[in-house]
Amino acid sequence: MKRFAIGTLAALVVVTASHAQTPDTRPRPGDRPAANPHSTRSVVYGRNGMIATSQPLASAAGLKVLQDGGNAIDAAVAAAAVLAVVEPTMTGIGGDLFAIIYDAKTKTLRGLNASGRSGYAATPDQFAKRNLTRVPNAGVYSVTVPGVVEGWSALLSAYGTKPLAQLIAPAIGHAKNGYAVSEIISRQWQSSERKLSADPAAAKTFLPGGHAPKPGEVFANPNLAATLQTIAAGGRDAFYKGPIARAIIADMKQRDGLLDERDFTEHKADWVQPISTTYRGYDVFEMPPNTQGFVTLEMLNILEGFDVKSLGHNSPEYLHLLVEAKRIAFADRAAYLGDPDSVPAPVLKTLISKDYAAARRKEIDPLHAAQEYKPGAIKSVGSSAGDKDIPGWGPRSEKDQNFTGLDLGDTIYMTAADGQGNFISLIQSLFADFGSGIVAGDTGIVLHNRGASFNLTAGHPDQIAPHKRPLHTLVPAFIMKDGKPWVSYGVMGGDHQAQGHTQVVVNLIDFGMNIQEAGEAARVNHGNNGLQVESAVSEAARAGLTDRGHKVTVSIGAYGGFQGIMFDPRTGVLMGGSDPRKDGLAIGW
Repeated sequence: MKRFAIGTLAALVVVTASHAQTPDTRPRPGDRPAANPHSTRSVVYGRNGMIATSQPLASAAGLKVLQDGGNAIDAAVAAAAVLAVVEPTMTGIGGDLFAIIYDAKTKTLRGLNASGRSGYAATPDQFAKRNLTRVPNAGVYSVTVPGVVEGWSALLSAYGTKPLAQLIAPAIGHAKNGYAVSEIISRQWQSSERKLSADPAAAKTFLPGGHAPKPGEVFANPNLAATLQTIAAGGRDAFYKGPIARAIIADMKQRDGLLDERDFTEHKADWVQPISTTYRGYDVFEMPPNTQGFVTLEMLNILEGFDVKSLGHNSPEYLHLLVEAKRIAFADRAAYLGDPDSVPAPVLKTLISKDYAAARRKEIDPLHAAQEYKPGAIKSVGSSAGDKDIPGWGPRSEKDQNFTGLDLGDTIYMTAADGQGNFISLIQSLFADFGSGIVAGDTGIVLHNRGASFNLTAGHPDQIAPHKRPLHTLVPAFIMKDGKPWVSYGVMGGDHQAQGHTQVVVNLIDFGMNIQEAGEAARVNHGNNGLQVESAVSEAARAGLTDRGHKVTVSIGAYGGFQGIMFDPRTGVLMGGSDPRKDGLAIGW
C-alpha cells in the first residue's frame, strides 16, 4: 500500500488536480456586502471586552459584568450560570466544567479540571452484582459527582473580582421569572420528552402541561431558582456539604445509587498545566487527561506533515487526510485515555510528540481509507521498565475500541476576554440531553450522566473504580503566537469536539479564515456510522471521499457549536465569532 507525507505530496496534487476544490469567492446577487465565502455573519469587534456564548441572554449577562468593571473570569461565571438555566438540555449545575485561563498579570496559561468523580462505592463488583456489562447511558448508575459549582468557586477564588452571589443573580432571575425558550433548545427539549417522562421529578420540572416548551414559550424553574439562592447565600459548601448535597444524596439512595456524603464532601477541582503542540509556528493548547485534548494535538501533528493549504479547503484530498488522522488519534484515545492518575506521563508525552505523529502518518494511504487502525505501541521511555511496551496498554484494534463509543454532544462552550488582557475558555456539560434524565428531588437540578463514559473492561485505564474521573469529551482550547494570546475557542459536541477543534485550527492557520469563518465553515464529523458532512461540502468532495472508501452521508446536527475570540496584539482589538448552528451571540464593545 502506498504511503506518503509532505515529501511526496506534490505527486498527489498532480494526480488529483482535477478534483481540487478552489473556493469561488466572486460575489453573487443577494450576497452579503462582506461577501465572506465561509460565513453568514460578520466578525464582532471590540476594544474593551468580548464574550461569545451559545445564548444571547448569557452573552448579555457577561457583557454587563464586563461593562460594570468585572474581568473576563467574572463575566464567564455570570454567563455560565445563565446557561445553566436557559439551556437545560445542554448544561446545568448537575454537570461538569473545564476551563483554560490566560492571566495577563503573569502572562501564563492555567487549566482547571472541575470534573466530578465516581462514588467510593463504585467498584466493578457493584456493577457485576447488578448484572451490568457496561455503565448505562442514563439513570442513577451513570451519575458522578457534579463539578460545575466547585468550578465556578475555584475560578473566582483564583481570579475573580466580584462575589459569586452577585454574578449568579441574573441566572436566579431567569429561573424564577422565566425566559422565552429558543428554537434550537425547544427542538432538543422535544426530542427528550420520552426520557424526561420516565422520571416523575424530571417530568414535573421540565414538561409543563405534559410537553416540552415550544419556541417562544416562557419556562421557569422555581425549584432551581431556590437552589441557586441557597448557593448564593452559602457558596460552594452549600452544594457539597450542605442542604443541596443532602437532597441529592437522599434521592440517589432511594434509587440504589452509588454516591454518598463522603463523595460530595471530598470533591475538589484541580489546577493543571494545559498540554500543547506547535502547528506551523502557533502554539495550540488543550487540557490533559481525563479530557480528550491530546486527540486534537495528535491530529494536528499528523496533518502538519502534509501541505494542507495546497489541497484546498474541504477538498476530498484534505478531508481524507483529516478523517484518517482522526481515526488514528481516536484509536489511541480508545486505548490510552482515562483518569489522570491512569495515564502515565511517558504515554501522554509520546502521544503528542512529533516523532510519534511522523510514524503514524506513514500509515495513511492518500487514495484509500484504511480498513482499521490500531493504537500505537507506547514505550515506557525513561521508566524503570526500560524501553518496553507499558504493561496492560495497547495496541488494540480500532474496531474493538474498549470505550462506550457514545457520541453525545449536549454541552455549552463559551469564551470571554477583558480590556486588561485576560481570557477564559470554558466548557460545561450534562453529557447527554438532560444528562441522566434524573432530577434530584425538589432541587430542580438535572444530574449529568458522565459516568456512562466509564469502561467495565478489566485493566483498561478508564475502568470504573472508586473516586475516579471518567474519560471526558469536554475540552476547551487556546492558541498562542509568539508568546501572546491569539485565539480562545472551543467546539461543543461530544466526540466531535476534537475533530471540530482541528478543523477550526486548520481553517485559521492553513486557510487564513477570520474567527467567524473558521467556526462557521462547513464541517465534517467521523463517527461510528461513517463520515457525516454538511450540505455545503461539495458534491465533488463527497464523491472523492466515497471513491477513497468512506461511507459519506449528508446530515445536520452532528457538528457541535463554535464560539471564539481572536486578539490582535498590534491594535489591541478583540474579534468575536459565534456559530449559527446554535442560538449564540458574540458581543463586545
